Amino acid sequence: MPSPGDVDGPVLEATPGPRSAADLLQEARARERGGRIPEAIVDYETAIDTAQGTGEPAVLAEALRRLAILRQQRDESIQARELCDRSYEVARAIGDDGLAAEALNTLGGLHLATGSPAEARLAFVRALELGGSRRDLSARVHQNLGILANIQGDLEEAIARYERSLAAYRDCGDEHGCAITYHNLGMVSADRGLFAAADTYFRESRVLAGRTGDAYLQGLCLVNRAEMDVTRQRFENARQDAEASLALFDRLGARGPKADAYRVIGTVYRETGRPALAESRLHAAIDLAATTGSVLSEAEASRELALLYQTMGRNQDALTFLNRAYRLFRRLDARVDLVHVGGKMAALEGAYRAVVREWGRSIESADSSTFTHCERVARSAVAVARALGLDDQAETAILLGAYLHDVGKVRVPHELLHKSDPLTPAEMAIVQMHPVWGVELLAGIEFPWDMKPIVRWHHEHCDGSGYPDRLQGDEIPLAAQIVGIVDTYDLLTTGRCNERSRSPAEAIARMTASRRWWSDRVFEAFIAAVPPPG
Repeated sequence: MPSPGDVDGPVLEATPGPRSAADLLQEARARERGGRIPEAIVDYETAIDTAQGTGEPAVLAEALRRLAILRQQRDESIQARELCDRSYEVARAIGDDGLAAEALNTLGGLHLATGSPAEARLAFVRALELGGSRRDLSARVHQNLGILANIQGDLEEAIARYERSLAAYRDCGDEHGCAITYHNLGMVSADRGLFAAADTYFRESRVLAGRTGDAYLQGLCLVNRAEMDVTRQRFENARQDAEASLALFDRLGARGPKADAYRVIGTVYRETGRPALAESRLHAAIDLAATTGSVLSEAEASRELALLYQTMGRNQDALTFLNRAYRLFRRLDARVDLVHVGGKMAALEGAYRAVVREWGRSIESADSSTFTHCERVARSAVAVARALGLDDQAETAILLGAYLHDVGKVRVPHELLHKSDPLTPAEMAIVQMHPVWGVELLAGIEFPWDMKPIVRWHHEHCDGSGYPDRLQGDEIPLAAQIVGIVDTYDLLTTGRCNERSRSPAEAIARMTASRRWWSDRVFEAFIAAVPPPG
């Protein structure tokens, strides 16, 4: 859910007579509050030029800072940071600690918006050191530290910061500051599942945002309440709020939060059985998030699209977008500050297992002789991996690779899969292409785990008698050997169209006679992991 940083600053008094830089700054603020962002940007730029020409450094510092905020809202992060840095430098040059602290607080908000929480915290703490004696500034900085705590999953810290901020805003009579705090209290309440409290906070925030003319904050209240309503399965309410927020963000030219609105709308369409509309809106969300550099928004929209494809039975597409989401969340997870990403990663891994398992079952449904084969192979392969002491990453790769090891059989003609008589050499050559075809089917998917070697080489033998590449010995990856030996055992004990099933003892005796097919290490682990013959 998007959250606004609190970056308001002091109001500099206009002077009578010709339009001064302060006059232009006041006019720009009024237009910004009214949602007339293009005109406000022009006025801020004019105020900056005028202040530079007339030697009004305090006005210059504030105009630079305010323009930085609007540039960030329009996803122009580099320009925003340059403007904020200039504002800080001007304020320090004239010895105005208050304006310098305002610039640092805004800079922290920019760092937060672009995914740099460590830098954001440093800027906020420095802002408190410079200007913490000012009640209004202290309120804004504590607000932003609360946002940071919420992002990092420290909800108790977030609430404490927001409550300190709200008390300070009330003391100052700052309705706009209270509006932002109410919004953020709504978000943290929603994260804790306190939906009734969140509703109240969002409602209070919208009222105050409307009274103070902050259309952007009104839009955030709408889209974040919509996301909460999706969780509560109040889909029509969610759709209406998300569409209203989309209209506001469109008018303001704020593309980043538009991505979140499209994601919510797409999720609503998915949950209410309108897959074509859901696909369109979720693709729009991904495209917008990617162009604006919002990694978290892009990851969340990719995850929602993957779940849509899963419900549609489009397993290959589902895996493609799960991979995209996984890579994006990993980029966030690489920053230890964002501890909440761990839960999202765990949920994604669960979705991976569900999609891959479902795909494996769909393969089995095309070949009745292999019904539940992939399930059994996956279960036994994990047991062998554990007997070998492999780590969790390798175990997950083996589990998922086992589910998909026969995916290439979807290209094998139906009559060959169900032929009761022995296959001819030509027919056997076709069937033995299924590992190659499996890898081709997965070629466009970059898995987080190394599964493709399992798909291609699970029929290779250490003595070079396997297929499709006649690999020998250690040329065959360990994971492929594990799935291969378990696959062989399962086929022997369950039988095929043209072969009888064998008892576990018979199967192991036959495999022992062909022991040269597998390394000693793998064979011994298999014997240890497979239930004893009974």
